[in-house]
Amino acid sequence: MTIFTPGETCWRTAGADRVAFLIDNEAYFTAAFEAMQKARRSILLLGWGFDPRTRLFPDGYDGPADPDEVGRILLRLAEARPELDIRLLIWKSALPVSASQQFFPHKARKWFEGTNIKFRLDDQVPFGACHHQKVLVIDDRLAFCGGGDISVDRWDTPGHLEHDPRRIMPDQDYHAPRHEVMMMVDGEAAGAFGDHFRERWRRMEKEELAPPPDAGGDPWPDHVPPHLIGAQVAIARTEPAWKRAPAVSEIKALTLRCIAEARDIIYLENQYMTSPLVTEALAARLGEPDGPEVVLITTGRSPSWFDQLTMDRARGAMIWRLRAADIFGRFRAFYPQTSGGTNIIVHSKVSIFDDRIVRVGSANLNNRSFGFDTEIELGVPCETDEARLHASALRDRLVGHFLAVTGDTIAKARTSLGGLVPAIDTLNRDGRLIPVDPSRRSAFEEFIAAYHVGDPTGVSDSWRLGRRRERLFEEARAQGEARAGGSAVR
Repeated sequence: MTIFTPGETCWRTAGADRVAFLIDNEAYFTAAFEAMQKARRSILLLGWGFDPRTRLFPDGYDGPADPDEVGRILLRLAEARPELDIRLLIWKSALPVSASQQFFPHKARKWFEGTNIKFRLDDQVPFGACHHQKVLVIDDRLAFCGGGDISVDRWDTPGHLEHDPRRIMPDQDYHAPRHEVMMMVDGEAAGAFGDHFRERWRRMEKEELAPPPDAGGDPWPDHVPPHLIGAQVAIARTEPAWKRAPAVSEIKALTLRCIAEARDIIYLENQYMTSPLVTEALAARLGEPDGPEVVLITTGRSPSWFDQLTMDRARGAMIWRLRAADIFGRFRAFYPQTSGGTNIIVHSKVSIFDDRIVRVGSANLNNRSFGFDTEIELGVPCETDEARLHASALRDRLVGHFLAVTGDTIAKARTSLGGLVPAIDTLNRDGRLIPVDPSRRSAFEEFIAAYHVGDPTGVSDSWRLGRRRERLFEEARAQGEARAGGSAVR
């Protein structure tokens, strides 16, 4: 069975001459800066959040007019190249979310008034939902996709130092260490992301945009070596059913299929893990004598009080379920800390299945990312020996950077100890990866977890907790029956 099926588990597949994985936003911001400098026709940005004060090259000192602020960089480009079409389409966040970000991105509109830069706040989602996609497209020749927004509290290095003065923000405070991953592609795949941006723009502005005329050039950052050459990548989305448009649930379908098809290792990095459908699919695989290992790296405690109340509580129920299903000892759920014991915010959305599938995008493993918010991601099938080596190397490097060891160290431990789980258990001597505590301490927390408060599956249950719980049970039951039927056929 083909994993990536257009119209079912993805929107479309497209060729990419080069693919690269950017670990943490130091790498993303640097690559984005170089790509924007090379732009000849257009710079298109989709985001959940955006702050023009974001430093792309922070140095530990934050002044009132730093030249590396992304807003100033875009303004200089617009002035120097008036033919450059620069458009930013950012979610028009709800007031409580905006207040937590010093009312950015709303304030960002004033930065670009009277300039050639077209900055818009997009409210074309149902009430309570959000635009969660993070995409940057240069000339329809290069595209970035992943979990990272360009905001003042997002920059970090793979070292995730306990104290790093470069994590300074405009208010002179310092943000927590943070882990992000982006994927970069060129060729036909980049053009597909350009098409996606233009469709979002059309819905918001009622304006048809044509693809930019080809101006040649190569915006690929010179300092970034490609990890894959000549790949066929897939783009998958989530869109809610709204204004007579049908729901798009490609990411959910793709996630469930990848779990069902995995053979050896399911590696997941995600901020939230609250989906009963994903949980039941993983539990079924953990119950198989020869099923895959499952390793989840997540955030110890969500940054916002609302997500602590909702997502963290529901996650506990999912972890309990998976540990109960783990009769063969193949499941681990961790959150990372710095050398000094500070929690690292895991905001990346990465899934690697064996050494055959790598997926990087914006979707969390929660209900709303599968049916209520807008999401987008890239998936790469690794079909050659060289591609499989890069997939396993990426996973080993990600695990290793949390443990402060190299990816090669992880690979050697996996080989000698017979799996990723025993490798982590053995190398986690300093306790940098902490087992997630799934316990709940009150009846109210039980209610939050049972009814998935704040985590709707779609528009139909966004304000109906009973309907949400019923729908999740129905889908989980249908999923189990389908799995049992498939096993009987085999």
